[in-house]
Amino acid sequence: MRMAAACQDNASFHSCARLPNSVCTCRANLPNLTRRPAKIARRLTLHCFPADFAFMALEDPDIAKRAGWATRLALWSLRIAMVSLVVAAVGLTLARYDEIAKLAGFSALLGGGLVALVALILGFASLFVGRGAVWPSRRKACVGIALSLLYVGFLGSRPLVAGDAPAIHDVTTDLASPPQFEVLPLRSDNLAGVGTVENWRRIHGQAYGDLGPVTIRKPVAVVTADAVRLAEEAGWKLAKVDPARGHVEATASVSYIRFHDDVVLRIVPAQDGKSSRIDMRSVSRVGVGDLGVNARRIREFLAALAAA
Repeated sequence: MRMAAACQDNASFHSCARLPNSVCTCRANLPNLTRRPAKIARRLTLHCFPADFAFMALEDPDIAKRAGWATRLALWSLRIAMVSLVVAAVGLTLARYDEIAKLAGFSALLGGGLVALVALILGFASLFVGRGAVWPSRRKACVGIALSLLYVGFLGSRPLVAGDAPAIHDVTTDLASPPQFEVLPLRSDNLAGVGTVENWRRIHGQAYGDLGPVTIRKPVAVVTADAVRLAEEAGWKLAKVDPARGHVEATASVSYIRFHDDVVLRIVPAQDGKSSRIDMRSVSRVGVGDLGVNARRIREFLAALAAA
């Protein structure tokens, strides 16, 4: 038995009128599809299914129920995925402009990731529940999955980007006598995560054995001027510049949230009297680990300084 492909609902023709090989599945023509037609009608968008599937639905009312659940899960997946992005964006932006603490903004990023994980699970659940059925919100489920997967994937990739960077936040080219800050205060919990100076030196030496001072065949004042110029080009905020002593302090910002790292340069005459020896130290103000940011900053800055 085949039903007419055209129907009329509230004085307007249903879209199935344009599909000659389809069967109309609106409430008027499928009153026996389920015992709760009104509820199904409210939750499912009216559209036409291929004739073979429509007959399957007539024989198996469970298809409409599964399609309804798949639609609800898909909508919630998309909504929760969007909420996760809003949570992260608001938290990071507030922390960027110091309306909240930096770690609080970072926590919002991680919390949004957990919310995105829920959205991802709901999205896959909607596809599983709606398998074999035709339901109008499949695209919403795919969008929710895509947004959540990008978010969760981004967070999951951060440790891979850091590589084997140790959980330290104070990095220098001179472990025996690191350059000292004179204006910028060294954080009171600078040994957080390492406990003692000896342990910090051991971990630092194992991870960053390649870091060391550089020698440049220029006088101290010239090297200091080059260092100041490079710091300004990098967007660092200078705190102290002493060309005569070769002492420079500045604050660098990292990522969108603008984590602050303090930097100090010590530029002294080399033994030959014609060159300058440069040591550098970079310290994160918050956190235990730095994902390798401080060591990378030192390598890149000293390489640029030597090439200046």
